[in-house]
Amino acid sequence: MKAPLLALAATLALGIAASALAAGGSSDPAPAATSRPVDSNFTRAKAMIEAKDYRGAIPLLQQVVAKESRNADAYNLLGFATRKSGDPQGSLPHYQQALAIDAKHLGAHEYLGEAYLMLDRLAEAEQMLARLDSLCVFGCAEHRMLRTAIANYKQGKKPTN
Repeated sequence: MKAPLLALAATLALGIAASALAAGGSSDPAPAATSRPVDSNFTRAKAMIEAKDYRGAIPLLQQVVAKESRNADAYNLLGFATRKSGDPQGSLPHYQQALAIDAKHLGAHEYLGEAYLMLDRLAEAEQMLARLDSLCVFGCAEHRMLRTAIANYKQGKKPTN
């Protein structure tokens, strides 16, 4: 009886972890798959971000959110591109809008926490970590990445873009 329950628990944990990784963490700024058709500007912006052309991606993502005001993934990537372009303060409203649309957006929580660290706002970064802790029941990449960023910050290693 215990073996089937353990196997079921392990299967559920793997499924949750896989779906959490698809939500967009630091190592992969790509958003989770959605049922809506993908805007070509979004696809191009994603490719530009992967090529580290953050400034070039911003106007494309601005066009996407102008057309799709409920696209949390686009707002999250707009915040990511803005922060990586050297404007952590300017990234905050984009991450906050992503979270207003989808309060459980793992990537937006992580990235907002990283932006807070860049702005020397440790307490707010720790609040994002606490939210991720409650959202990632079995742990997730976003939680691990932000936890590491906070630990590095506390050791005097301030994050860069």
